[in-house]
Amino acid sequence: MFPEASHDFAPLIFTLSTIAIIYTSLVALMQEDIKKLIAYSSVAHMGFVTMGIFAGTTQGVAGGVFQMVSHGIVSGALFLCVGIVYDRMHTREITAYGGLVNRMPLYALVFMVFTMANVGLPGTSGFVGEFMTLIGTFKVSIPTATIATLGVILSAAYALWLYRKVIFGVLTKPSLASIKDLTFRESLTLVPLVALTILFGVYPKPVLDMSAASVQQLVNNYSTAVTAIKQRRCCHERRGSGQFAMTFETAGYQLLPVLPELVLAVGAMVLLMLGAYRGPQTTALITGLAIALLVVTGVLELMLPVGKLTTFGGSFIVDDFARFLKILALIGSAATLILSKEFLEDQSRKLFEFAILVMLSTLGMMVLISAGDLITLYLGLELMSLALYVVAASNRDNAKSTEAGLKYFVLGALSSGMLLYGASLIYGFTGTVSFAGIAAAAKTGSIGIVFGLVFLLAGLCFKVSAVPFHMWTPDVYEGAPTPVTAFFASAPKVAALAVFTRVALTAFPGITSQWQQIVVFVAIASMVLGSFAAIGQSNIKRLMAYSSIGHMGFALVGLAAGTPEGAQGVLVYIAIYVAMTLSSFAIILAMKRGGRHVENISDFSGLSRTNPLLAFFFAMVLFSLAGIPPLAGFFAKFYVFVAAIKAGLFTLAVVGVLASVVGAFYYLTIIKVMYFDEPLAKLDPMRVELRTVLAVAGLFNILFFVYPAPLVSAATVAAKSLF
Repeated sequence: MFPEASHDFAPLIFTLSTIAIIYTSLVALMQEDIKKLIAYSSVAHMGFVTMGIFAGTTQGVAGGVFQMVSHGIVSGALFLCVGIVYDRMHTREITAYGGLVNRMPLYALVFMVFTMANVGLPGTSGFVGEFMTLIGTFKVSIPTATIATLGVILSAAYALWLYRKVIFGVLTKPSLASIKDLTFRESLTLVPLVALTILFGVYPKPVLDMSAASVQQLVNNYSTAVTAIKQRRCCHERRGSGQFAMTFETAGYQLLPVLPELVLAVGAMVLLMLGAYRGPQTTALITGLAIALLVVTGVLELMLPVGKLTTFGGSFIVDDFARFLKILALIGSAATLILSKEFLEDQSRKLFEFAILVMLSTLGMMVLISAGDLITLYLGLELMSLALYVVAASNRDNAKSTEAGLKYFVLGALSSGMLLYGASLIYGFTGTVSFAGIAAAAKTGSIGIVFGLVFLLAGLCFKVSAVPFHMWTPDVYEGAPTPVTAFFASAPKVAALAVFTRVALTAFPGITSQWQQIVVFVAIASMVLGSFAAIGQSNIKRLMAYSSIGHMGFALVGLAAGTPEGAQGVLVYIAIYVAMTLSSFAIILAMKRGGRHVENISDFSGLSRTNPLLAFFFAMVLFSLAGIPPLAGFFAKFYVFVAAIKAGLFTLAVVGVLASVVGAFYYLTIIKVMYFDEPLAKLDPMRVELRTVLAVAGLFNILFFVYPAPLVSAATVAAKSLF
């Protein structure tokens, strides 16, 4: 799949492989636990495997494959041997095993065979695998093969030391003198493995023949690709030494499209080092620098050349669609860090890692938004999600926060598995992972592709918290710290909805009718459940969770249309949704009495009389969330409903309108509490950063109707880049 990258990174892989072989051999000599010793030897085996495969020669690749087979047999057998002795002696200390040859002679013989194979001595399967990988590597890198051979000698040293200690050592515990040799059942398990180890060592032809055709095809394809790479780079060299400066190219790939991501990644690592060396007292500094870095990343994104840019063989795409949503995700992340200032100032939880995790998650979002194939999609998704799992549980002294992180992690792992299963089915039935290749291969909806599509979309539905994969949302929103909830509700939703849209419209345009049915069902279920389930909520964060579920359903109405107008509607909707969400959470964070945050809806009682300006802004945000004109939320729903009607999805549009009416009830309930219930004690003064976010996002919601053209025009251009 990636012959050019394999060729360019081969020296690095060779270096890592030799380090693994030498380092683990030396470390194994210092082990007192026999299980750990065998584990380290397994790492050395993997060093031989990677070394042989990246050699790119027939002997190297065949040796790597054979070494994997041998490793499976020998390492598995050695761990069985350890388990057998542990059952009798209840210890894994090598010094306690002395003199087993006198008490367990059959076991000593079996253990000798596997130990010899483990270090690649002649006559065993391990020798064949290591010998072939060394020969194959010798043809392309003599130093690598030479150093690896030294590793073989070191491994032989620790194996012989281990065998002498275990088999011929001195018994130090007289109570273990009466242990019995292998039972019939244990012999029945180990003797076939001994036979295979010796058979493959003296007659490896059956295994080599089974893989010969595949290995040869792989090597031929790789050799052809390497030849083409060398010819292309030779032409580049003739053009002059100024080529690097002009194209910002390395390893044969254009790096300009990923420049913002590189800056963000390097910046995050630098800030991590700063925090690690200076400690928690740098939290405020790191948070401020993180916000600045997100702004710089956004500026770099806007400065990229216009048009469609691709790199890494089409795996990474920067088009108008990606630019629009990356800027939106960066805005959401930066605003979240601003809202988190008070949370991070708490002396009990000075978490400098919080800002770094937000940046790394944002990096994953940017990769996800630009994904041009299933592999990049998964890498971006996991980079985004892994950081989210940690920040969900960032309030370590709070049981609810820890529970939220655990729930999100467990269910997130399940959704990732479903997504991977779907991706593997799609790859299996189309023969490619790129969205363009899938679109070319999936002209008709075969049963395998449709099954893969269902699992793929199920994994994406989890990330946008769409029904029926919404279960985590209310608990995580309520349990996570409020700034984290604000983050969950904004930037990650942008990235997830972006890849949802790109996958559906660019990878499966030939089977629109199939995925359209799925999206229509999910949209209706999300809108209806989000509207009805929120009615009975008393906690404002749980209510916002169900509101989020409903809004993702409304956004998917635009996607269900499958048209440029629908994609435009999705983009307008998600942009306005981010503004409404940030406004809402700025107000929720401002709800503080006597130094303690309050989260119940009843705590808003009489807010219009104790803080009329805050009540006004919250009322406007709630009206906007309900879709009341002329606020921004009305236009968001207007664009997706118009797209659905133009696409002939009348039922979907009608259900959406009815769900909006139901949803308006719980928004109006909060307004009623603020304006008509008896007031409670006055709120603490609102912090400057909360006022800033509320002013910007709140005024956007209120005044959007005055001049909507910039956002609508940008969304139109971004949507057209997908078609």
